[in-house]
Amino acid sequence: MSPINPDSRISLGRRAFLQQGALVLGGLTAAPLGQLAAAADQKQRGAVRVGLVTDLHYADKPPGGSRHYRETLKKLDEAVTQFKKDEPDFVVFHGDLIDSGKSLEQEKQHLQTIVTAIDAIPYPRHFVLGNHCVDQLTKAEFLQGVGQKESYFSFDRGGYHFVVLDSCFKSDGTPYGRHNFKWTDANMPASELKWLKDDLQQTKLPTIVFVHQPLDLKDTDAHAVKNSSEVRKVLESAGNVAAVFQGHSHRNKYAEIGGIHYCTMVAMVEGSGPTNNGYSTLDVYADGSLVLNGSRKQQDYHWS
Repeated sequence: MSPINPDSRISLGRRAFLQQGALVLGGLTAAPLGQLAAAADQKQRGAVRVGLVTDLHYADKPPGGSRHYRETLKKLDEAVTQFKKDEPDFVVFHGDLIDSGKSLEQEKQHLQTIVTAIDAIPYPRHFVLGNHCVDQLTKAEFLQGVGQKESYFSFDRGGYHFVVLDSCFKSDGTPYGRHNFKWTDANMPASELKWLKDDLQQTKLPTIVFVHQPLDLKDTDAHAVKNSSEVRKVLESAGNVAAVFQGHSHRNKYAEIGGIHYCTMVAMVEGSGPTNNGYSTLDVYADGSLVLNGSRKQQDYHWS
């Protein structure tokens, strides 16, 4: 797969609108009109449609810098409304569902509150572990709170293979939890890497990966998985990985490495008010095309 244009950014979907009879685009580049119109047609869904949200950081506390923790509930409500219209096959939350609380009990309450809000989504949900998810909670407590058995796993849907990864481990392989880690020390342990390699070898389906900490950065970058270069080797050698969707750094970013698309998505928690929201719907087509329709601050992408 390769982007339609070198910058890989095209305004599609909900940012396209009619003005005086002409199609007006809110993005950076253009593509053939027929292609844009087709992608903008929400009824022309892919073989699989996925809702994507990352870095909600919900907490019952005052804003901290650009992060407006309490406003996440209203922003999520908007996303839920849109997902009900888009009707995704499933929704993926890419980590940092909650932010730190004053106590373990308060953090558990944060999790319960946001999960109750998420329960308004009438579609299956999958949760990627983020470092803030296990600030005071253990992984087992977080997973129990969201109703998920494992922190990394895979499944098939509509002719595609989907993989959820967990990079919330210290360099010595110890899992995050109970204030035992530094957020800059994110790693994927050898056991998970072996599982990933075996999992990718066992499927012939094109594959999409979901993770929290970015895999497209240098190992020395503060936001990166520290052995990301090693993880990328596994993904590239498999030969069937189309794209990786990730969060953590709170900003839109795109990279193509070794024929794989790496899409870092904007955080929902950043900024006050509905205009500073961010979430998206991904359509995966049978011909291998991927269309990400972003809402609010989330950038749109179209890869073919």
